Amino acid sequence: MSIADLFNYFSYVSGLFLSLTIIVLLLVWLERKVLARIQMRMGPMRVGFHGALQPIADAIKLISKEDILPAWADKLVYWFAPIVVFVPAFLLWVTIPFGKNMVIRSLDLGLFFIVAISVLSVLGLIMAGWGSANKYAVLGGLRAAGQLMSYEIPLIMAILTIAILSQSLNLVEIVDKQSQIPNIFIQPLGLVLFFIAGLAELGRTPFDIHHAESEVVGGPFVEYSGAHWSVFFLAEYINTFTISILTVLLFLGGWHWPNIPFSGNLQTILSVFVVLIKTILVVSVIFWIRATYPRLRIDQLMSFGWKMLIPMAFINVTITACIIYYDELPLWILPILSVILLILSAVIIQRKFSKNIINTVQVISAKSLLKEKSEVDIN
Repeated sequence: MSIADLFNYFSYVSGLFLSLTIIVLLLVWLERKVLARIQMRMGPMRVGFHGALQPIADAIKLISKEDILPAWADKLVYWFAPIVVFVPAFLLWVTIPFGKNMVIRSLDLGLFFIVAISVLSVLGLIMAGWGSANKYAVLGGLRAAGQLMSYEIPLIMAILTIAILSQSLNLVEIVDKQSQIPNIFIQPLGLVLFFIAGLAELGRTPFDIHHAESEVVGGPFVEYSGAHWSVFFLAEYINTFTISILTVLLFLGGWHWPNIPFSGNLQTILSVFVVLIKTILVVSVIFWIRATYPRLRIDQLMSFGWKMLIPMAFINVTITACIIYYDELPLWILPILSVILLILSAVIIQRKFSKNIINTVQVISAKSLLKEKSEVDIN
């Protein structure tokens, strides 16, 4: 490899890192504004125009804070854990296109690469908990491992249905296959599975189990501070943007829909604009969910994953594979079956939720009656 090639790769990596850092700062500002709007607040307003410079001020504060290392921690594991979490989140962008002709390397096995690299971040969370030598951090790391490994199954199965439907693992080809009909109209169940499993993989509300402040004090990062804690924070927001843009590319038509009637550089610029607009909408939905739903318990989280999402994911893959294999079956059967399965799932969840509420009310009522009876007996 020549010096010129090394310089080009360094330029690509530096440009990608700078772009993702800017995107993370924008997402932090956007999340605060969206949450403030939903909660009837103003959000950050003082630093910059409508608080636009507040994320930069927060970044400076984190970098300048003292980086504390617990005396009893395993130093090598402790320092290496943030890197193991961040590097996979960064490497995914090697093959994810920002728009038409805007990708560092269009891999034929792009989806396989994304799945293979994304699972490595679980190791970093376990290392963070173990290296901190803190019982709450270890507990958070183990909860993270259980959660992420469970929800990787429906996430991968949802990706597999798109690969079966498109007959390709290349993201650019998958987007081009949606030039007429986006996959959301063919695979609505796949979109729901991918989006919910993606939220769980991010660890965002209502799936923020492993770093639940009210339960495990802060998860596997509880002993981290300053710049090292900010690396976990940076990786989380990069992954949020990654899940959002993958939702756009796999299900919402990418830079298609509407079709761009231009060519050349103008087409490339407009395609990036279309992808970013769709991605911002998906990100806003993620922030909206955070402001709306409470956190699940760990038993509810695992039960929902193993009893609902994983069976639905396998059923979805089986139906998709059968319809694609048997050419005489029309493709419009797939969205109809997907909608039926979604409705059945919603009914099952609603009934189970209502039953749990009724049981809880009955237990509380029984305890209240026993307490009143004991008070009467004492008197």
